[in-house]
Amino acid sequence: MSNEPCRINIDVSIMKLTQPEDRRELDESEIHNVLRNDRRRETLRYLRESEGSLSVDDLSEHIATLETSESPPPRNVRKSVYVSLHQTHLPKLDDLGIVAYDQRSKELTLEDRVREVEVYMEVVPQHDVSWAAYYLGLGALELVVLFAAKLSLFSVEILDFEFWTWFFLALFVLSALYHIYSEQEKALF
Repeated sequence: MSNEPCRINIDVSIMKLTQPEDRRELDESEIHNVLRNDRRRETLRYLRESEGSLSVDDLSEHIATLETSESPPPRNVRKSVYVSLHQTHLPKLDDLGIVAYDQRSKELTLEDRVREVEVYMEVVPQHDVSWAAYYLGLGALELVVLFAAKLSLFSVEILDFEFWTWFFLALFVLSALYHIYSEQEKALF
């Protein structure tokens, strides 16, 4: 035996596997890839509603109910949803750092990186109008009314041009305040 010190070579690639992932911002293509799938979008939305934590079983039940419009959903659909979430969608969200997915306990929690995705998730219910469409409509209505008031059309001249200007300014400000308030309630964090 030699008295030389023992040398240990550490493979750097193995160390990279145990270190936290690169915390760069998600690029738009990654975010769009996440959001183009209905089940991933619904996962993020439902986690937000559940105050950021829930089990895969509850999530599977919820998504299967949405997809089938049956409560409780058929067992085979619930199982199919569970398998696709467990094998594909949740690991993807976990790898990107958007959701923490514990595969042993089958529990999910939202991560801080979900804020990067939230910007792209203006969730508009089926029979609702987006804020962008609302503001566009309000602006178009204001233009029509102010134009009509200026030209004394459609009995709009009963109230003068200055009234309509202040009215729509106040309406825009109140709308913006309500928009800010409602978005804070829906914020993921």
